[in-house]
Amino acid sequence: MAYALIALGFVLALNASGAVNFAHGSFVVLGGAVAATLGLPAFLSLPLVTFIMGGVGIVASRVAILPLAARPPEATFVATIALAAMVEQGLTLGMGAAPRGLPALAGTGAIDIAGTVVGRQPLAILVVGGILTGAVWFLLECTQTGRRMRAVAADRYMARAVGIPVAHIVTLSLALAGALAGVAGLLLGHQFLVSPTQGGDYMLKAYIAVAIGGWGSVPGALLGALGIGVFETFVSAG
Repeated sequence: MAYALIALGFVLALNASGAVNFAHGSFVVLGGAVAATLGLPAFLSLPLVTFIMGGVGIVASRVAILPLAARPPEATFVATIALAAMVEQGLTLGMGAAPRGLPALAGTGAIDIAGTVVGRQPLAILVVGGILTGAVWFLLECTQTGRRMRAVAADRYMARAVGIPVAHIVTLSLALAGALAGVAGLLLGHQFLVSPTQGGDYMLKAYIAVAIGGWGSVPGALLGALGIGVFETFVSAG
C-alpha cells in the first residue's frame, strides 16, 4: 500500500505535466528525512510531513515543470533528474550517509484479527494508504477540481482552450504527488530506514508499477504497485 501511494503520486504528476518526474523517488526519501528531523511521534509527524511535502511539490512544479512546459519532455526529464540529485546531495550533507529509523505509526507488536496475527505497523500502513487512496479517488471522480485534473491529463491544450487554468492544475497535481510521496516515506521509514540514496529504488518501483498498469492509468498504477508489494512480500517470506 505504501508503494501504491508512491505510484499514485507518480502518475498524478505524469498526467499533469506530460513528462516523468524523476525526482519523485527522492521526494519519498525527503518525506522520511523530514519526519526524522521533526523527531515527533509518527502520528503527529504525519500531517506536518504531508503539508511540508505538498509545499515541496509546489516548488518543484514552479522550478522544474512549468518553466519547461513549452519545451520537449526531455527538458523536464533533465530538470527533474537534476532536482533529484540536489535533494540526494542535500540530504547526504544534512543527515549524513548513515540510515535513520523512524518510529512506528501505530506502535510495535501485533494484534489478532479473526485468528490472524497482523503487525500493528503494516496494519497502520494499510489503513492510512487506503484512506488516502480513497480520498484521491473521490477528488478525481466526484469533484470539479478532479474533473479539471482529468481534462488536463487527457488534453492540456483543449483544457486551456475551454478556460481551465492548466498551470494551477499542474501545481495542484505536483503538490498532491509530493504529499503522497512524503507520507509513503514516513510509512516506509520504520521498516526500511531512511537513507539519502534510496530515491532511485523508489523511483524504479513507481516506474515499473506505472508501466505494468498502463502508462498514465491511475487504477493501473495502483494495481501494479500492489503487485510489486505482494511479490516482494512472498519472496521475503520464502
